[in-house]
Amino acid sequence: MNTRSSPAKDPKKESPPKSQGITKNLSLELCRFTDPEIDRLRHCFLEGIIFRSFDSSMKSDCVSDAWITFPASPFQIGFTYPFLFLTQSFFTLTGLCYIQAMPMVWRVLYTLENIIEQEGIDIGLSELSQLYNLVSHGSHRFLFKHKPGQAHPILKTTKNDTN
Repeated sequence: MNTRSSPAKDPKKESPPKSQGITKNLSLELCRFTDPEIDRLRHCFLEGIIFRSFDSSMKSDCVSDAWITFPASPFQIGFTYPFLFLTQSFFTLTGLCYIQAMPMVWRVLYTLENIIEQEGIDIGLSELSQLYNLVSHGSHRFLFKHKPGQAHPILKTTKNDTN
């Protein structure tokens, strides 16, 4: 899968993701479920998962040894955790944090996971890399761009989901 940095950024200034130290003491920062959106998504995760409400000071490239940030968008379209093989393989291969994937990436992965499940078609990362390039959207966020000279392989994945 091809990746490239945003042309507006100087690659020398890019630094690898570092923990922002937001979670100081995990045992003291248990979920309070004050966010109704978190409460609606709780059933998508395994038992025992600790949730924290969104912190606006977090950046899309944050990492931690103790916790992981999940965007809400994949669960709103139908994902559950743990993710299925293609989706987990994509994040393992690319090394992206879940929060770095733009909603369009999640829609493509969800569509492909459904094709695999419903049609029994064997689609892997090799096929995904033949359909799309992984490109930077800036601010350490990434999206898929269909290969040049070809139509979009999966229609309407670049549009926002309003329904």
